[in-house]
Amino acid sequence: MTAPEESAPHAASAAPSIWQQLYLWGEMIKFSHSIFALPFAVMAAFLAGRHINGLGRPYAGQLVLLVVCMVAARSVAMTFNRIVDAAIDARNPRTASRPLPAGRLRVAAAHTFLALAVVTFGMACFAFHRFYGNVWPMVFSGPVLIYLCGYSFTKRFTCWSHLVLGSAIALSPVAAWVAIHPLSVGWPAVLLMGAVTFWIAGFDIIYACQDIEVDRREGLHSIPARLGPARALLMARLFHGSTVALLVALAVVASLGWLYLIGVAVAAVLLAVENSIVRPNDFSRVNLAFFTINGIVSIVLCILTLADILTNRPPVF
Repeated sequence: MTAPEESAPHAASAAPSIWQQLYLWGEMIKFSHSIFALPFAVMAAFLAGRHINGLGRPYAGQLVLLVVCMVAARSVAMTFNRIVDAAIDARNPRTASRPLPAGRLRVAAAHTFLALAVVTFGMACFAFHRFYGNVWPMVFSGPVLIYLCGYSFTKRFTCWSHLVLGSAIALSPVAAWVAIHPLSVGWPAVLLMGAVTFWIAGFDIIYACQDIEVDRREGLHSIPARLGPARALLMARLFHGSTVALLVALAVVASLGWLYLIGVAVAAVLLAVENSIVRPNDFSRVNLAFFTINGIVSIVLCILTLADILTNRPPVF
């Protein structure tokens, strides 16, 4: 009679806890990588918020909806990518341990999560119309998701997939601007989108250097696989130089001040460090360059941009 009671704790311990499940889903969609796009969306939101009469900044509710949209859209893109690339990931030693190819998550569960993320994104976009009278997030929600998911196929036919990824993630600041104050979208939003596009594309090239042999074997296209690591890393430097140039141009066009320019200077130094620690014959520090340094770039630039807008710049009407 005691056997069932003795086996119960073992059975309970075998079942994954809620925290383990959340970690697993977060690992699949790389939730921690939201740090790349979200700060730029917040920057755009506050730049657009300067045009809100009598306030000069976004409404708190707008910021909440913006974060929901960002997390949901990124969840859609990453889940779709993981489903589409599951077989390829399984044949790549670097990615074979990911939840789907390793069998730690079922494909059916991933499809369910994808559907929930799509619905969440659509509802948050509708909420901008319902509570703030802004129909444009809802109008663009479908095309945005199509573009985000379409990136997953580009590596199958073009080595410029890095720029497609960059532009997909760079939709976030433009989308944020449209969500906060669509009538003020202009050159500042375009410059910010360009800066993010080249920034993301640059460090994605660095990251892709790890998979040169796998990409060539699988018939996948990437700049490192096509040009080799030395010329690919040179292109990454050119892309990151373009990012800095566009961020400086943004200061002029958007009338940003010295705090913002300090942020740009810090970003430039960090990008220089990032490109110096990865070499054609040594990819051991790619993860340091990819996550740590780029995460610092986005956070520092966001904090100093917001400080500049809120303390030194009057609202723009």
